Amino acid sequence: MKAKHNKKRNTALIYEALMRELTKAVVAKNKEAKEKIIGIVKEHFARQTVMAKELKLYQALCETYDVRPRIAEKMVFEIRRLHETLDKKELFSEQSAIINKINKAFGKSFFSSFVPNYKTLATISQIFSDDVAVKKKIMLEESLIEKMSTEPLEEEKLQPIDNLTFKTFVEKFNKEYAQTLFEEQTELLSKYISSFSDNGVDLKVYLSEELSRLKTIISDSLKLDEISRDKDMVAKTEKVLEVINSFKNEKVQKPIIKKVLKIQSLAREVVENGN
Repeated sequence: MKAKHNKKRNTALIYEALMRELTKAVVAKNKEAKEKIIGIVKEHFARQTVMAKELKLYQALCETYDVRPRIAEKMVFEIRRLHETLDKKELFSEQSAIINKINKAFGKSFFSSFVPNYKTLATISQIFSDDVAVKKKIMLEESLIEKMSTEPLEEEKLQPIDNLTFKTFVEKFNKEYAQTLFEEQTELLSKYISSFSDNGVDLKVYLSEELSRLKTIISDSLKLDEISRDKDMVAKTEKVLEVINSFKNEKVQKPIIKKVLKIQSLAREVVENGN
């Protein structure tokens, strides 16, 4: 009997869907939905939960590119071994709890949300599953190893960071930038740095709220006389709003952080000049 992929039991898909819905809620200024999602994420993806542990295993496979096939094969083997050590009863219980909360808060249609890397996450889920036939699992592993051995598209590239690099980055950040950046920029970079050592939940939650704040400031700036009377300034301001709206469809990586830092400076200038 053919085992089907159950996306409601795919921890990584649940997480990605929550992040995308969080972005939608922030853009739509739906405070109630935003707070519900943040609450669900913080409860079920806190660092020590079994779902957070499983999510890291998904991410380790999904976010690996351009390695030698032999290395990819070893990674798949080792991550499968680590996955087998997870408490499956606890994982099932946590998944049931989060599915129940999502259904009550947002309805069953929530799980129909588009997730760009759905195919890869579904493949990994079936590799982790005990219900998939051996032959099919081997074919899925071959497919995943091929993906992990391929050069990614530019926007898919990640920048892995080890503990030493993390420490050096923090020291450099504190030395070079702490005295020159605005408070909100310092907080953004701090969240970005910390995201390398966890699942990036705090960064994504913070960024969703910060983008909402920035969008409000930039939108309100269109009412200022010095902008509303200048067609060129209006066009540029509307372009900034388009950039902010485009972030909801992009992964949170260094290029995005750099753009947000620039928009934060612009927003600060608007507020100070407005006052």
